[in-house]
Amino acid sequence: MLLLLPPSETKRDGGNAASGPSLVDAPADGTALSWPQLDGVRAGVVDDLVALSADPAAAAAALKISARLAESELERNRSIRSAPRLAAVDRYTGVLFDALDAGSLGRDARAWLEGHVAVQSACFGLVGVGEGIPAYRLSAGSRLPGATLRQRWAAACRTILADHDGLVVDLRSKGYAALGPLPASAVVPDVVTREPNGTTRALGHFNKHGKGAFVRALAERLATSGDEPTTAAGLVAAAAAAGFELEVDGAVSRLVLPAP
Repeated sequence: MLLLLPPSETKRDGGNAASGPSLVDAPADGTALSWPQLDGVRAGVVDDLVALSADPAAAAAALKISARLAESELERNRSIRSAPRLAAVDRYTGVLFDALDAGSLGRDARAWLEGHVAVQSACFGLVGVGEGIPAYRLSAGSRLPGATLRQRWAAACRTILADHDGLVVDLRSKGYAALGPLPASAVVPDVVTREPNGTTRALGHFNKHGKGAFVRALAERLATSGDEPTTAAGLVAAAAAAGFELEVDGAVSRLVLPAP
């Protein structure tokens, strides 16, 4: 099973040159990312991002960076090739990753997380959450010179996800989902909440917290149970065992959370 998360605009500084275990086979040089077939696109995106960031005014506009953050964020981009690396799940901060709180997971749950979860990065494409990445500023809505990010990533990521041997569960936001279109068999749950009267409604910002908590609960449950969901029905059962209500009816699925 492969769970897909969006990245976060906010990122933690620091790290070291070592990378965690790769999600899938990648050259073992300490900094390689999974899916090396994306390396050509990765290199092109980084080249264009570094070049753009040399022009502060143009970069601030293209990357939608406020004047207050421009200097620090653009310096991150300019030094991206030599910057220290940190596991993606520790690099990203914000509501989803705070709820996931990977740093407090036990060893087995952390290992499960690193073996089953990837982030759809605008800068690096699909990245295993245990793999080291530098801090950077580039989002799905950013515009680099030349081809759009969707044009750069979609075809290659679509092939990877279509070829994945197992269940794919998509928890990405729409902008990032467009960078890696899914096979028809993927589970793509809408995150909703159930009101006291039984009706449901879509969640806004709180859906990020729910996604993070859901992935954490799955990691803790499946790391100890040893069960590996291979079907949507199996995922529904695993979610229930982890304390979450997941509904799947054909192509329609919902992750139902208590009212915040």
